[in-house]
Order: sequence, then C-alpha cells, then structure tokens
Amino acid sequence: MTIKRNMSAGLLVFFSAFIIFALSFTTFKTVITGPKVDKLKLLADFKAEHLYSPSEHKNGSWVAMTFDDKGRMIASDQNGFLYRIVIPPIGADTNAVKIKIEKLIIGDTTVSKIGMGYAHGLLYAFNSLYVMVNHKSDDKFKQGSGLYRLEDTNGDDQYDKVTLLKAFNGEGEHGPHSLVLSPDGKSIYMILGNYTDMPPMDKYLLPRTWKEDNAFPLIKDPNGHATDRYAPGAFVARTNETGIEWDLITAGYRNPFDLTFNEDGELFVYDGDMEWDFGTPWYRPTRILHAPSGSEFGWRTGTGTWSPDYPDNLPAILNIGPGSPTNLISGKDARFPEKYRRSLLAFDWTFGIIYAVHLIPDGASYKTTAEEFLSGQALPLTDGKIGPDGALYFLTGGRSLESDLYRVYYGDNSLPNDSLVSKLSGAALQAQKLRRELEEFHKGPNPKAIETAWPNLKNKDRNIRYAARIAIEHQPLIAWQGKALSETDPIILTQAIIALARNADKAMNSKMLNALIKVKFSGLNEAQQIDFLRAMELTLLRTGQQLPADKIKLKSYLNAQYPSKRNDLNRMLSKLLVYLGDERVVAKTLSLLDVATDGTGNQEALANSTDLILKNPQYGMDLAKMLSKTPPSQQTYYAVALSEARQGWTPALREKYFKWFYKAFSYKGGNSYIGYINAARKTALGNVPKEQFAHFDKVSGNDLVDNNQLKFADIVQPKGPGKEWKLDEAVAVVKDSLLNRNFANGKMMFAATMCRSCHSIGAEGGSVGPDLTHLGTRFSEKDILEAIINPNKVISDQYAATSYYLRDGSSILGRFKSETKDKIFISQNPFSPQTLRSISKKDVIVTSVSKLSIMMPGMINSLNKEELKDLIAYLVSGGNKENKVFKPAVK
Repeated sequence: MTIKRNMSAGLLVFFSAFIIFALSFTTFKTVITGPKVDKLKLLADFKAEHLYSPSEHKNGSWVAMTFDDKGRMIASDQNGFLYRIVIPPIGADTNAVKIKIEKLIIGDTTVSKIGMGYAHGLLYAFNSLYVMVNHKSDDKFKQGSGLYRLEDTNGDDQYDKVTLLKAFNGEGEHGPHSLVLSPDGKSIYMILGNYTDMPPMDKYLLPRTWKEDNAFPLIKDPNGHATDRYAPGAFVARTNETGIEWDLITAGYRNPFDLTFNEDGELFVYDGDMEWDFGTPWYRPTRILHAPSGSEFGWRTGTGTWSPDYPDNLPAILNIGPGSPTNLISGKDARFPEKYRRSLLAFDWTFGIIYAVHLIPDGASYKTTAEEFLSGQALPLTDGKIGPDGALYFLTGGRSLESDLYRVYYGDNSLPNDSLVSKLSGAALQAQKLRRELEEFHKGPNPKAIETAWPNLKNKDRNIRYAARIAIEHQPLIAWQGKALSETDPIILTQAIIALARNADKAMNSKMLNALIKVKFSGLNEAQQIDFLRAMELTLLRTGQQLPADKIKLKSYLNAQYPSKRNDLNRMLSKLLVYLGDERVVAKTLSLLDVATDGTGNQEALANSTDLILKNPQYGMDLAKMLSKTPPSQQTYYAVALSEARQGWTPALREKYFKWFYKAFSYKGGNSYIGYINAARKTALGNVPKEQFAHFDKVSGNDLVDNNQLKFADIVQPKGPGKEWKLDEAVAVVKDSLLNRNFANGKMMFAATMCRSCHSIGAEGGSVGPDLTHLGTRFSEKDILEAIINPNKVISDQYAATSYYLRDGSSILGRFKSETKDKIFISQNPFSPQTLRSISKKDVIVTSVSKLSIMMPGMINSLNKEELKDLIAYLVSGGNKENKVFKPAVK
C-alpha cells in the first residue's frame, strides 16, 4: 500500500440548488477569511468558507446533515432539535444574501420541547426525511433510539407525520448512527455501533452463525468497556422505503459512524479503533473497509478481536491509525478534480483531519493510496456531505463542543459534476463481476450455488474465496457436508472445513480433524498455512472435545511446525498448543519470548509516519511518545497465550516467565494496557503451586501496580492558599497568561489535584475518565475550566455512571463494569475503580444514565493562582514540555 504524505488540506460546504439557479452572478467574489478559516490547511486551489456557528447562536452542537429536494440543508443537534438551513450560493454577496436558519417544530410540540431530533443520521429520500434517533427516551424528548420517517402530508412545507420504522436497543456514542441511500435509489442503508442490539432480520447475508471464535485467552477490557458485548459487534442493515423488509449486510465492526458507496456501487465503512488497547497485539487502527455482501470484520470483546489474517473475516484496504471516525463520503458528486471525485473522504474527529482515500481496483476489491485533504487545530469534525452545488459541506462539534458549518470548493466551482462512470476494466471488472455473482447466492438456497461456488474456494482472490464460502454456508448442510469431508484439494478442503465448522454438529469433530491432518503443511504457502490453522482452530472451538487419539495426533502435527520463522504462524501455533494442553509449548514459547521482535505485518498505518508526527505537533508528539515506548507486541502475545498453560513448567521456566511481567509494566500502552498485563499475570499465578505463589507474585511486579494501574510516586501537595474557584474568576486568572509556565509544577498539580488518578496524559495516569492528552487541541481554556468546575454539564456516555433503582425503593449509583447471569458489578469509587459492588439483577426495577458526573467538583480549590495557571498550561500542552505555554514570553 502506497501512502502519499501530503499534509495540506481542504474544507467544504454546499448551497441549495434552488437558490443557485434563482440567483446569477458573473464575478467571483473575493473569499472572506477569518480565524475559523485561516486555521484550516487546504490543498492547492481549494477554498473554504465559514458559514455559520450553531453554538454561538444557542442552536446546539450539530452532528448530522442531509439535503432535501429543494437544496436546503437539514442538520441535527446531537442533543436537541432539527434545523433547516438555506445557504447563500458560492460567490454570493453575504451582506445581501444571508444564511437562513429554521428550527423544525415537529408534531404537537413547542419551541422548548423537542418533537424530533437527537439524530446521528439524516437522509432525505422518497419525499421524506429519515431520522436515526440516538437517545434514551426521557421527559425532554420522548422518542427513543430508532429509525423514523417524517412526511409532509398537507403540502405546507412542514413535517407533520412521524412514523417509527424500527426501534433499536442502544444509544450513545456506540449506538445507532448514519444513513445512506443505495446506489439504485431503492434502499436505505444504516450503520449501528457495537452497543446496539441487532433486531431480528428478514435476511442475513452474513449467516447467523457467529461466535467469539478465538482460542486465545479472553481477557475483557479491565476498564469495563464492552465487557457485555459479543459477536457480531457493530453492523450494517438495509431496509426499504417503508421499513417493512430488513436485511443484515455486513458485521464485525467496533464502532463505525458512517458508510458510503463509490461510483462502482461498492460499499465502504470507516471503523473506529479501541484506543485503550494501543500497544497490545489485539489493537486494530481506525481503518477503511470494503464491505461487500456477507462480510465479517472480526471485532470481538477484549483480547478476542480477530487478526485481519483470519480467512473468515476480511482485511482493511487502509489502516489509518489512532483517531475517532465520524464521517465517510464518496467524492463522486463533487465539482472537484477527477482524482478527488474518485476518492473517499474520511473524517477524523479527534485530530481534525479529512483524509482523501484514493481507490485502485485490485481484483475483486481495492488497494489504496491516501493523503491529507484538510486539517485544522481544534477541528472536531462530525458530518459532511457533497451539496447539490458540488461543494463539500461539513460540520464540527459533538459532545457539546463549539460547532461550525463550513463549505469547501475547488477553484471557481465551475468543474462539471456529471455522473461519474465506473472505470473498472479488465481483470478487476471480471473479478468483481464473479464476486457479485457469488453474492447472489447469499440470499438463500439455490440449486446452482454449490456447483458455482465450490471451485472458487481456491480462487487466488481472497474476496472471491470469501464470497464463495458464504454462498456455500447459505445452502442446506446435507447438500455439501459429505463433499467437504471427501475433498482432496488442500486449499478447497481448508475453506470447506471453515464453513463446516461454523455449521456442523459435534459428531463431526473427529472426521474434520482427521481430514485436516492428512494435509501436508509444508506444501501450503504462507497465507494458506494461516487459513489451514484457522480451520483447525474453528473445528476445535466449535465441535467440542477431541478423542484422546485425535488429540495426540494434533499435538504431534502442530509441534512439527512450531516454532516457525514467522510471527503470525507462531501466534496461531502457540495458542492452539496451549488450548490443547501440550506439554512442550511452554519451553518452546519461552525460547521465543526474549528474542521475538515485531514486524509491521498487515497493520501498517498511515498515521504512524514520521512526516505526520512532524507536521502535526500536538497529536504527533503524543504519538511519538507512545511509539517510543510501545510494548513488544509479539512478546505480549506469547505471555498472554501462556497464562492458561498448565503443563510443561519448571522452576526456571516460571522464573523467566514471571520476570517478563515486571519488565512489561515499564512499557507505555493505552489506558487498558496495564490492566490487561496484570490480568494475564494473575491468571498465570492461578496455575502456580500455593507454596510458590508469594515468590512469583513479587518477581512479576505485584508491588508496581494498584487497581490495574501503575503506582504513583510521592505527590507534592499544593502550596495554596486555595479558594472556591468560580468559573469567571478562574478564566480571568488564566486568560492571556499561559506563557513561561512551569512544566514540572503543572505536572505535579495534575497529580496533587487527583486528576492523574482518573485521567491520563501521554499514557501516564488513570483510566477511569477520558485521556486528556489531546484536550488542548479541541477545547479552550474556558472549556477546560468549566469542565473541571462544573463536571456535570457534559458527560460522555462512555464515562457516565448508571443509577440502579431497586425494588425496595432505594437506588445505587455506579459505573457498570461487568455482569453474570444473576449479578451486575459496578465501580463506585473513581479512585479505586477495581473495587466492585455486586447488585442482584432480580432486585433491579429500572436503570437510567446518571446526570451526575463521577468526577467530583472542587478538585482545583486547593490551588493558588500560579498553581492554577501551571495546571491549565499542562493540560493545554497535553504533557508536551516543548509546548509554547512553557516558552518565555516574547518581548
């Protein structure tokens, strides 16, 4: 994958087609700039305009947009109303033609009570406005999460009919998200995050046979994220105009916010990473995914996430890196140079970057190059669309941040934007045609499916092999089970056994394993060896205990291949041998532990480049720090895999193994890294003889950690005198005075005020609350102070507490951590997050998200003026000692 590292960029927004044709002009006006536009980095010949600030006009923080049939924009406040916007055309005199904003009052509501809003997705289609509400019903807004259709039934240009097409159980930042129209204009596609339960579907293009499917030891996130969420994760669904028919298209994502179709009619998704997993072998970057029919992308909770190498999921076409994906659109309808019309524009909220992802047909899928299209400091990008005028319109905001509407266009916006014709040709055209023919068999049983798909199980194209296997899985098992077991071609056999493992009963275990053992492993190429081991793993996991004789043969077969010269094979072989209880795997794996080095493999990411670090200092500095101390991923994998090994240990091997953990605590990973390592350490200690426990507990670093985080050094107390800081007083002290501040003192105040107990900066600190490393890139000093002084004003649902109302009339407040069949476990002390309280499920009547932050007010009341300045400077800098706030003032 080639990556172009061009760090300039471009912005956009649109205007109403209705007004474009109603107004004419011959002279292109001079572009008006200002602070909001000047901060943007644009590609050459692209221009940007700032059109409107919803937050400045008390209209909330906008996160979703669409355009109606009259060319007007409709936008939604994340926690409020819908708005309809008439935008002056490009080149218009904005002093004469003003932007017009209309709050949409829908149903029997008033301007103070919301009838429709809280949307993460908007789509105008079929003469209707479709709204994806992301919200838990309350007194302010009674509608809960779901897809709604709004219609104007009397022609007065107001929506008077609201129809719920489908309710969804899920809300918040991992709830229901965006909507797009299918290329043929007949269907609505939607994407829903991994905290949204999948409702029953009429068709499952991805067969409904999913499981966790990983023999690697499962450690759920130590900080409680998604500990009760399982396969298939986030998903894409499709419905018709009336919401009567529902199909599952693709699944296995973590939390993608948006999806789009290119000019070839192919679907793409921009999935999010789990930043708390940074530095672990199960971390996956934010990534662009080509998502054909029946595709699976392998997100699983905790350590269970699949490798992109596994043949039962598909890989990314581009790994981008750390970030927060919020929008993905095709440039096909833009008045841009053809290069960008044939690109995908991917929005990252965290770092304020729009990437242009250039697609290169490659067999049945695509390769990519990428560049930065647009960026800006403190630019929390939310949604974007190509407007009827061919300009790019985009929003900033979310989480009640400052919200703005921009427009970006090229030159004088005179380039054509006629329908973009597909350029697929030759081998790529034939490969995609074959893949789509196979995908027709994903719709259900078909007498031609097995005959057509079977030979394509050994097609050289991975996407075609995948489509062929899914096609076979949609056929009656009796029609192909015998064919799979009698197959002699090792490549076809591998794929057939994967299909069979996902559908057969346990009685087939021995026959499947013995069919696999007949394959000559050295006769397979590297990718085929991974596929083969995955087929064996799925057979072991899905079809139960092996016969003693089969287990002996399996151990012998796998030991003959282990260790390999390749990291990916060693990962597969080590976990399978541990799973089988092999007596030799401990010694073999520990011989690799000290010498194992990491390769980039297939996870090389765009955002890891040195150029990106240098050209984006605030974000790049943090990334550089993390990369300089990143844990050795391959060693971590071996250590976690061995945590469940019970056979083959000697005192010397245990000594070597547990000392590795002591060293591992010195590395800098994501917020959950220490917790994962500590959990694996504790699992391994559970297999140690009781009389040796104390020794190995000590040598493995028990004294280094507390509550799954590193113990802090002595904290210097503030000198004071403190005071009960009010917002206006604190802002007055800090405003225009963050120069020549004391870095060391700011860092000490971060600890002294207990901020470090719950928050991290630069991978140092707690993980109860959000990582604050990038705080200064998105928030002003006033925003930061307001969040500290009034922590209840805005609470991300990722860090919110839950109120549990019990049958006896009492209530309990705490953060959900995990659950069993009968109990819920919550954390109530932010300074001791691993101290859990259990609640019996039968005692709980109802739950609700608390409006009270777990962060306590008054955290800075012990600080004097200079200490407050140093603390805010440290927060603004993101822990970067070279930040300008620590430089002497220029005289």
